[in-house]
Amino acid sequence: MNSSRPHADAYLSTMTQTPSSSTRFAGLDGLRAVAVILVVVYHLFPALPLPGGFVGVDVFFVISGFLITSLLLRPSHRGPGRLIDFWRRRARRLLPALVVVITVCATVAWLLGGDLLVGMGRQVLGAATFSYNWLAVADGTDYFTATAPELFRNFWSLAVEEQFYVVWPLLLPLVLLIPGRWSRVALLMVAAGGSAWWMAQLVSAGEVTRAYFGTDAHAFGLLLGIALALATAGMPDREWMRRRGMQVCALLVGIVGIGAIVVASTIPESPDLVTFPGTLLLATAGSVLAVFAGIWPGSWFGRGMDAAPLRWVGDRSYGIYLWHWPVLVLVLSGVRGYGPEGGVPWAEGMLALVLSLVATALSYRFVEQPLRRYGFRRSLGALGRRITGRPLARFAGLAALTVALIAVAGTSAAIVQAPHATSASAAIHRGEQAVQEAASASPSESPSPSASASPAASASASPEASDDQIVIPEGVDITAVGDSVMLASAPSLMQKFPGISVDAEVSRSIWAGPDILSALAGNGQLRENVVVALGTNGPVDTGVLNQMLQIIGPERHLILVNAVAPRDWIPGVNADLEAFADSHRRVWIADWSGAIAPHQDLLAGDGIHPAAAGGDVFAESVWSAFEGIEKERLRAEKRYEHAPSGRAHHVPFPA
Repeated sequence: MNSSRPHADAYLSTMTQTPSSSTRFAGLDGLRAVAVILVVVYHLFPALPLPGGFVGVDVFFVISGFLITSLLLRPSHRGPGRLIDFWRRRARRLLPALVVVITVCATVAWLLGGDLLVGMGRQVLGAATFSYNWLAVADGTDYFTATAPELFRNFWSLAVEEQFYVVWPLLLPLVLLIPGRWSRVALLMVAAGGSAWWMAQLVSAGEVTRAYFGTDAHAFGLLLGIALALATAGMPDREWMRRRGMQVCALLVGIVGIGAIVVASTIPESPDLVTFPGTLLLATAGSVLAVFAGIWPGSWFGRGMDAAPLRWVGDRSYGIYLWHWPVLVLVLSGVRGYGPEGGVPWAEGMLALVLSLVATALSYRFVEQPLRRYGFRRSLGALGRRITGRPLARFAGLAALTVALIAVAGTSAAIVQAPHATSASAAIHRGEQAVQEAASASPSESPSPSASASPAASASASPEASDDQIVIPEGVDITAVGDSVMLASAPSLMQKFPGISVDAEVSRSIWAGPDILSALAGNGQLRENVVVALGTNGPVDTGVLNQMLQIIGPERHLILVNAVAPRDWIPGVNADLEAFADSHRRVWIADWSGAIAPHQDLLAGDGIHPAAAGGDVFAESVWSAFEGIEKERLRAEKRYEHAPSGRAHHVPFPA
């Protein structure tokens, strides 16, 4: 151990020590800095090669489990009175910054309005009561496929931490009743293994968010940190431990630990056992090694990790963690009109980083440090004295009080005015209702061909119709298969093409297409014209497109709807669809992307799903594709009509 500054943070902070304490663990400030940097880069700069940067949270869990337990094992921190003092200082450390972030960011969200406010009451309640993770699970939140910004989503891990702070001090005395240091360590390691096993079981059952958010399933980092604290409690400082050879060994252990964390952060996440708990366990093991290397007596590794820049970030890591995600959501919503789920451009990521660091520094200097030093009561007393003091002090005090009242009022307004669902969810729900109503309609209620024909189709079918008149297929001759974008457009499609069959669901990708079309073909439900819109949720594959073309057969038209979304794969999707259509005469493009481009205001708040009027544009793009097909048919007929005598006059074009 080294002697240094009087305060040691835990989870992104940890236990705040008393000013009289002079003992701290070397290297942990730097390790906290590494952890928060990974998380911030993962969120703010997703284009960088750290697709697994979220493992920084697991690094914090290990640090927190180790530091809290090490502190509670000290004789001076035992007893009922000390336990209450522990919780009081935890509140003093965590609550000031938390309240500032919640009230300021919720007020800005209220000013911006829209989808940012959805679920604000639940979010504020969860953040304020450290129950965010469980409230999110109960609400059915899907952390990995969220389609709307959730302002305080990152607070789930803080909730896990605080639940640990409440429960573990009560359980530790019971663990200490077990005789033998290594028996206690073994117990905690078995518990950690059980937690990881439980995460694996939940993930195998498809409950990935429950596994990731659950305190029970995600406690293995905390438990291994506790085990390390129990194993190293009272570790002696011997002369041999400071020898060069031992220092080199400790340094290598620390480097291996940091290396394991970095490797884990480069592994892309996947909703399976490889990531949960696989990657998380790798980062957790690396964290245990790094902590152990840092606390080794006279540790070179610990001194290196305590470099000034890392110390500065580590001291403020709690605030940086709190601020960076809400600020990112607000910046993207204000500048781009959608949240991080639509991608994070470099400029907005840098702006969010600068604002987060400034907000953290101001909060640390003027809110967190004074309240840590003087406590709530003395700080309020000091504010009262300023308000009744000299003019300059009075102005400063009244200004601070006014800002606080505005922030509280803004937060209250955000909660009261929060809509029940996002604009995207509302659009999808309207589509689901339309599809369900169409599916439940009796045959007598279904539109007949004569009733469903469009005006153009009716005119062209009459004896007086010109041979050159374009014939648009009736809805009863169209099968539409798609994702949530088509689902949101279903009411407009059904109005534009009465009788159309719409088979659309949320989160579908192009890979679902062949199975769906095969099932429809096998049931005799595949109609003459097939419209497919499956490009929103990932890149397309030419082999899959060929499969779909083979399934529909040579007598049908395939209309591929291109995609619109603030996601980096969309340009590639549209280019691939265009190239496929160019190389296959029976494939056509419905240019949804080009049609909606001048009318972005007709999209929902996520910049992906069409609102009611946007659905009309979607349906019109499909109509335009059919017009293109008919125009090409008429041109082909004219060419063959004027062909030299003796040549075939049939039109090599599907009917």
